[in-house]
Amino acid sequence: MSKKLWSVFTDDMDHCYFTGSPYVERHHIFESRQGFKAKSERRGFVIPLRYDLHPNGTRFVRTPENLQIDDKLKCMAQKYYEEHYGSRQEFMAEFGCNYL
Repeated sequence: MSKKLWSVFTDDMDHCYFTGSPYVERHHIFESRQGFKAKSERRGFVIPLRYDLHPNGTRFVRTPENLQIDDKLKCMAQKYYEEHYGSRQEFMAEFGCNYL
């Protein structure tokens, strides 16, 4: 049985957050370092992206606009964290750096 992933940014995990496309992959906003993927899941920092927009996907299309998606999502997540979970220092302790 697969995990039930959720997002603080959308209730619709079956359509791309940016385009509305039903052809999605679930993107963990923070996952590059050890433990960040699980922390993303715990905090709701997962978002559905069309396969060609998914920065970690095998079918990612490298355009200037698409390359900015990951940074935009990290900024959104940090802002959400600071508004709902804790301070900037707590965010940096949990996710390793400041994206704002």
